Amino acid sequence: EVQLVESGGGLVQPGGSLRLSCAASGFTFSSAAMSWLRQAPGKGLERVSSINSGGSTSYADSVKGRFTISRDNAKNTLYLQMNSLKPEDTAVYYCAKVAGEEYEYWGQGTQVTVSS
Repeated sequence: EVQLVESGGGLVQPGGSLRLSCAASGFTFSSAAMSWLRQAPGKGLERVSSINSGGSTSYADSVKGRFTISRDNAKNTLYLQMNSLKPEDTAVYYCAKVAGEEYEYWGQGTQVTVSS
C-alpha cells in the first residue's frame, strides 16, 4: 500500500522559514518522480516543485529562489525547504508521486499559514 505522510507545516511570520517532510512507503521511492503541490483557500491545486529520480528539479515561478526541493532516498523522504515565506504561500501542501503526466498518489497534506 502506497503511503505518503506530510509533516512540518505550521504558522510562521512573513519572511520566516519552514521545512516540510514527506515520508514515503509502499513503492520504490528512489525510482519515483515526486512533486510538492499546494492548494490555497478558494483556489485550485498548484504544482510547487518537482524532482525526478536523478535529482533534477523544477519550480513554479512563484517560489523560484525561495523554495528548495530535495530527497533522501536512504530515508524514503521528500523535503521542501521554504524560505522568505509570504502570506500568499498560505496553503495546504501535499506531496505526490508522479506517474507520467499524472499525480498517482498524494498524502493528506500539511497546513502552512504565513501571517503576522
